[in-house]
Amino acid sequence: MKNYSPLFFLSALGPGGMTVAFYMYFMFMTPHKGIPMATYDTLVPFFQETSIFGKVAMVLITLAILYFAYKHIALTIKNTKEWMKFKKSPAYAEAKGTLKEITFMALPLTYAMTINVMFVLGAMLVPGLWSVIEYMFPLAIIGFMVVGYYAFKIFAEYFIPFFIHGNTAWEENNNFSQLLSVFAFVMIGVGFAAPGAMSHIKAVNAFALFASFMFMGAAIGLLILKFVLGFHSVVKHGITKQASPTLWILIPILTLIGITFFRESFGLAHHFSEGEADVKAFAFTLTGSFFAVQTLIGGFGYLVMKKLGYFEDYIHGKEKDPTSFALICPGVAYSVFGMFFIHWGLIYNDVIESFSIAHILLLVPLAIVQYKTIATMLRLNKKFGL
Repeated sequence: MKNYSPLFFLSALGPGGMTVAFYMYFMFMTPHKGIPMATYDTLVPFFQETSIFGKVAMVLITLAILYFAYKHIALTIKNTKEWMKFKKSPAYAEAKGTLKEITFMALPLTYAMTINVMFVLGAMLVPGLWSVIEYMFPLAIIGFMVVGYYAFKIFAEYFIPFFIHGNTAWEENNNFSQLLSVFAFVMIGVGFAAPGAMSHIKAVNAFALFASFMFMGAAIGLLILKFVLGFHSVVKHGITKQASPTLWILIPILTLIGITFFRESFGLAHHFSEGEADVKAFAFTLTGSFFAVQTLIGGFGYLVMKKLGYFEDYIHGKEKDPTSFALICPGVAYSVFGMFFIHWGLIYNDVIESFSIAHILLLVPLAIVQYKTIATMLRLNKKFGL
């Protein structure tokens, strides 16, 4: 691949996120009483009992999950091979010690997504998995520990020299690409929060939650710091057309922070509270506020990119830049967290009824966003020969 950039890992990240996005339909719209996830053992009986329409929908969703999981794994392998070549090239040496080094954080970000994808595939395809899930949680924790160590190593090599010696180039960094490190840390944090929320073993629960707190602390601290610095540079110099997709990076970051808080609250209620915690008000406040902010960011970013002519040049036109793949995760994240808002914020609080007309109507905008995101992903894959 000529002119390779680590940002091409985002081409693998998008299909991984879309795998999870399609799984959300099973997660929220099929019964799995007694366990927190839809699994093979809950999906097969539901498939046998549901209507013809339900069967067709489940088959299509399953095919979509398998396709995007395949694309994620294939593109992750392809990018890893290209990365090994890139590390031996002059371009790698030129990027070290500059602001471009932040693009290296796309690797642990994508590898953390791979663990999530494998978890989804295992839940869907392996009979009886939930009966041995307590043995799987430590393996997931080890996986996220390895990826987390890799992320901290990359970030330390990049950030500590800047912190010690300073770098005037930060003043000219008129975009939000530096939030890629935040994205990576919060992806790892949400991964740790899963066993923290679901494990019945208190030691596993506590360790996973502690690790999640650590990565979330790093992510939120860096989010505040780097957003302020990035915003200062943008209002001083204006954002460039090429980097304008970074305006949407806050959408997936907010989705992952929101899901992490949600998982951590359930994990704490499960082992560290007296009795059942009343999470209804919390569920509405968290999902509603985050989804509202994401909607505002999405609308504002779209208007800016439309004004700059970004879509005409970089999506529908001949201009090519790997930063374009940064458009995929926001669309995925918005549809995923929209599902949390509808099902945990509204249905769980009895604002609307499950499978009512209101329920279906609220799902339509999310489906449209998901469709537009897939169309953009396929267009970019074709443009870059992926």
